[in-house]
Amino acid sequence: MFREIRFRPARLSEEDLTSIAEFNELADERDLRIDLDRQDIVVRLRQADLRSLRKQIDRLSAEHGSTVLLDVLRRIESVRSYGVKAGKRLYAGYDAERKVKGRQKKADRRGKYYYARDHEFPTKNNPFPEHLANTIVCGDSEEVLKSIPTNSVDIIVTSPPYNFGLDYATDDEDATDWESYFGKLFRILDECIRVLKYGGRLAINLQPLFSDYIPTHHIVSNYLLDMRMIWKAEILWEKNNYNAKYTAWGSWKSPSSPYIKYTWEFVEVFSKGSLRKEGRKEDIDITAEEFKEWVIGKWSIAPERNMDRYGHPAMFPEELVERLLKLFSYRGDLVLDPFNGVGTTTYVAWRLSRRYCGVDISEEYCTTAKRRIEEGVTQMKLELPER
Repeated sequence: MFREIRFRPARLSEEDLTSIAEFNELADERDLRIDLDRQDIVVRLRQADLRSLRKQIDRLSAEHGSTVLLDVLRRIESVRSYGVKAGKRLYAGYDAERKVKGRQKKADRRGKYYYARDHEFPTKNNPFPEHLANTIVCGDSEEVLKSIPTNSVDIIVTSPPYNFGLDYATDDEDATDWESYFGKLFRILDECIRVLKYGGRLAINLQPLFSDYIPTHHIVSNYLLDMRMIWKAEILWEKNNYNAKYTAWGSWKSPSSPYIKYTWEFVEVFSKGSLRKEGRKEDIDITAEEFKEWVIGKWSIAPERNMDRYGHPAMFPEELVERLLKLFSYRGDLVLDPFNGVGTTTYVAWRLSRRYCGVDISEEYCTTAKRRIEEGVTQMKLELPER
């Protein structure tokens, strides 16, 4: 199975024909071959290592004083639909193995997201209040969210406090008993589910407390499943944080109770009522390259390096929020973060032309979150060309 690229060059010189013939002698015809069909050049393409291909074509073009292979390379590089395997781009048959005969019928017979089918979510969506759009609200999310209409938020991107005993800027210690912690979190999540639009998304960043053997991501996910939310994805946020030292936790060089260390966190993504979210095509801002990279559920993103600057002990990086918003929302959507902290979600939402509403109980954090956007607006004005 091949993908065919056909084009007609202005002319073909003897040097061009020689370079094509030598290229075909060197290439594996099972992967790539260049043929002539009267005045047309026909490229039959299955897979290619572009780096090696560029080197080979550059060498042959220089040796023969020919440009036709460079034209072939440009046309191969312009192909935007492909898979990737072992460093090679797969241009033909890369999705064939994923196809299952009668997939939809089989999914229906099994019961696709059967656990959420008896939900009672209203399907009619409502406008978000104008006086709350593009604001940072200081208050308890459990109470603030009650003032937001049902089915009015497009996407929620958030990361709840870890309950690890970190030094957050509030009077409440971040190390309460787990029943109280989850009780409060679930009451806020109930409000989050209510305010989400039908088809809206909830992306929640969670890190289990491994030292206490509390699988936070499983506990929260199970709760959301019980609330009839549809599980859409689990993203491994690989932080490549290999600096954690070996400790005396667990057992040293013994199977009695070894302590397993992790370099990643989780982002659990859920949908309300429907997997499909409506939006205008012109409001899509994710590129083809970004889409192909980000639909793979392991994201390698460095941890936030500016936590001292913003005075927060557990920020997630802007890139994590940018990927979530581009992959799961449209420009103009309303983004909510009920644990907004110093405002990474709201800042990135503003930068990506989304409307936003951030809620946090800390006045200090809310002030910082507002300042980040104000500084962004000032910087944007400075970068605008003078008229």
